[in-house]
Amino acid sequence: MPKFRVLVVDDSVVFRRLVSEELARDPELEVAGTAPNGKIALAKLSQVNPDLVILDIAMPEMDGLQTLKELRKTYPRLPVIMFSALTERGASETLDALALGASDYFTKPTDVGGLDASLRVLREELIPEIKALCGASRPTPAPRVAPAAPIAPGRPSAGTGQIRVLAIGSSTGGPNALAEIFQNLPADFPVPIVVVQHMPPMFTRLLAERLSAQSPIQVHEATSGATLAPGHAWIAPGDYHMIVVRDGLYERLLIHQDPPENSCRPSVDVLLRSVAQCYGPDSLTAILTGMGSDGLRGCQAIHEAGGKILAQDEATSVVWGMPGYVAEAHLADRVLPISAIAGEIVNRVRFQRRQV
Repeated sequence: MPKFRVLVVDDSVVFRRLVSEELARDPELEVAGTAPNGKIALAKLSQVNPDLVILDIAMPEMDGLQTLKELRKTYPRLPVIMFSALTERGASETLDALALGASDYFTKPTDVGGLDASLRVLREELIPEIKALCGASRPTPAPRVAPAAPIAPGRPSAGTGQIRVLAIGSSTGGPNALAEIFQNLPADFPVPIVVVQHMPPMFTRLLAERLSAQSPIQVHEATSGATLAPGHAWIAPGDYHMIVVRDGLYERLLIHQDPPENSCRPSVDVLLRSVAQCYGPDSLTAILTGMGSDGLRGCQAIHEAGGKILAQDEATSVVWGMPGYVAEAHLADRVLPISAIAGEIVNRVRFQRRQV
């Protein structure tokens, strides 16, 4: 198969070389070219014809956001990974880039741990992401799923006959997919919403703030002890798992730092197991665009508890990994384009409540 061609755009000579040398070692990838700023990168696009662009946000002369705006005018579907700093400004600019059409983002390796640690991050995280966005990674055939661990203590009851919680899991492409859903939910949405979006610390807080500002739903970054309430949503904070626990007549959130699952913290699987425990058949889950299989085993627990599951379709997913695994395992009740998911959620919640 032809190699995937990557254009690396960064003003740091050292970083361009580091990334280029690591990508060149992979037999499926080829560095099509490099550029020190956006202006030169735009001029090179038609010459090198890349399959993907790695684009630094902070650059002189023409920064990453300006470059992305221009690039999208003539290359609307070319995958672009933004490089950003793990700072509040970097997180804010990353969310701006995603809104402008970036496919995904990648936080630059820090000096902590030295060169070997940086190379490991590039090898184990960036390269699989490049291949996924270029179409090399597809979840077919679906893996065999071992039976989910028993839900204990006490399996959920037969339920109330109505949906009482909405759980959402997402990763690559998730911020825009979440915005699409939240903007189309009514202000009087009658159940609480819990969300795991794979993002680092600080990014999740800014994402919650943006979603809250753009939609009728109030969106919060989760804190331990928060009581779930209708018309509110909580996003798991970066580097923390989030679970739902029953506390007398209420359901509350807990966050913790148990080991990562599926190389993720927060993990969708961790959240969904707790949702299955607390809500059983009274739960509705939506698995959105994302790389990897996080959420698959959690959806099995939801399915076995009688809950309902929606999955985003391949055509509208940036990467059809997470929803693809759920669909291929026949756990999804419906597979829908992102534009139809909010309507399906509202119909299911309101219809079931009318039946009670």
